[in-house]
Amino acid sequence: MINRELIRIKTVQLTYAYYQNGSKNIDTAEKELIFSLSKAYDLYNYMLALIVAITRESRRHLEVAEARAQREGTPMPSRKFADNRFALQLEQNKMLQDFMETQKKTWNDEPEFLKKIYTQITDSALYKEYMESEEDDYQADRELWRKLYKTLIAYNSDLDSLLEEQSLYWNDDKEVVDTFVLKTIKRFDEKKSSTQELLPEYDSEEDQEYARKLFRSTIMNADEYQHYMSEASRNWDFSRLAYMDIVIMQIAIAEMLTFPSIPISVTINEYVELAKLYSTPKSGGYINGMLDAIAHHLVRAGKMLKQVN
Repeated sequence: MINRELIRIKTVQLTYAYYQNGSKNIDTAEKELIFSLSKAYDLYNYMLALIVAITRESRRHLEVAEARAQREGTPMPSRKFADNRFALQLEQNKMLQDFMETQKKTWNDEPEFLKKIYTQITDSALYKEYMESEEDDYQADRELWRKLYKTLIAYNSDLDSLLEEQSLYWNDDKEVVDTFVLKTIKRFDEKKSSTQELLPEYDSEEDQEYARKLFRSTIMNADEYQHYMSEASRNWDFSRLAYMDIVIMQIAIAEMLTFPSIPISVTINEYVELAKLYSTPKSGGYINGMLDAIAHHLVRAGKMLKQVN
């Protein structure tokens, strides 16, 4: 799950924090980087567990409704949502169960939030269409949760506030994690039952090492990389550059020089997008021009054996 896109984001955040906090202990900062990445994976599991928690909440409401119907002699309520096949499969998932057993905090600690989001779901058009539909199979059940997550969980201010209270990392991580949760829902297979694999913590064995090398190269070669920036900025006012822009370009240069298999164009595009997200409105265009100039300089000087488009 932790891919290079997320690693780049975290490296930008932790590098900026490294220079801001003044401690300058690279070993401590590196541990913080790896820890922050692990917290993103925790959030991924926690958000999957929310689907289970909402399903259990629906069962509690159903039990009350069934007792009332039995007492009053009225028709029994539908169990369609409470017995949603995808949600039941997720509830029985061994990997998710193993994760939740290690957690001190669970969704059971947030009863008011669960009631509120359950009400939001049952009031939604998606829920009503699902309950009224004659379509009753695993695919329909899984698709309902994909749509519910995309519309009512991915964008939920109450949830964002709750997550921010629980972890300093999670508010920044949620948007990326949401894409992985949706990907997981889509790839679930009914035939795999409780053994369905969730996404692994890292996409590959190399990615954790990529995170360490990128961060260390950024910090340890800072003077050299900033010299390249200064040389390339003759047509721009380097002194007026936003500090976050300097951090982002420093990391981009580290990636270009440290990882020969990553194309220059990929590196530039990725960090231009990060500049748009974390810096000023003009930063994207500025950094694009600077990094392109730096890349050409490094290739001409024989310091980087890559092709520049």
